[in-house]
Amino acid sequence: MTDKFEVLAQAAHLSGVERIVNAPLPTVYGDFQAVGFLDHDRGEEQVALVYGEVGDLGGAGGDAAKEGVLARLHSECLTGDAFGSTHCECGDQLAAALRAIVAEGRGVLVYLRGHEGRGIGLLAKLQAMKLQSEGLDTVEANLALGLPVDARDYGVAADILHDLGVRSVRLLSNNPRKREALQRHGIKVAEQVPLLIPPCAENITYLRTKRERLDHFLPHLDAVASHRS
Repeated sequence: MTDKFEVLAQAAHLSGVERIVNAPLPTVYGDFQAVGFLDHDRGEEQVALVYGEVGDLGGAGGDAAKEGVLARLHSECLTGDAFGSTHCECGDQLAAALRAIVAEGRGVLVYLRGHEGRGIGLLAKLQAMKLQSEGLDTVEANLALGLPVDARDYGVAADILHDLGVRSVRLLSNNPRKREALQRHGIKVAEQVPLLIPPCAENITYLRTKRERLDHFLPHLDAVASHRS
């Protein structure tokens, strides 16, 4: 009986990410391995889509670690990823990243659940979108709701990459905070690869705000701005 209580106590105090399952995932982009993780610290389920040889799918780390793996940390966005919202570029970025990884021949996309609305949650994001429709920008909307501008934590993404044996990445991102976060958590960023999506009328203001107030690298907006000014 004592042994049983000790096992239960240990399970209750697990921390970090635990790899639960590897499963083949054929997609319209190519055939991936979906690697499922449980984040014990936040109680969230996470998934990494792995294409080709990126590291170690049989165990954590070790000599199988690869250098300069093309990687994308993709924050969950129900409205963009699933519903095709043109308020943001998230859905197009997701598709473009998966295509780029397949074209590269190897890579990993870490799909970060719990990052909805830069970490404020779905309902709060919808409230922020309503405020944006009334004239506030994406930063002002979050602050008006008494919420942080960006509450995302990329530590779990670094833990997943470590578990997969990935120590060095070419990061598909326009966001300098992702690069800085990975480096803080021991993942070398050999290169930051822009993931530029052509803007549309519905998201140009949002994208300009990301460039001007959140330091995203979006040089392709210059042509649009000059064309419409």
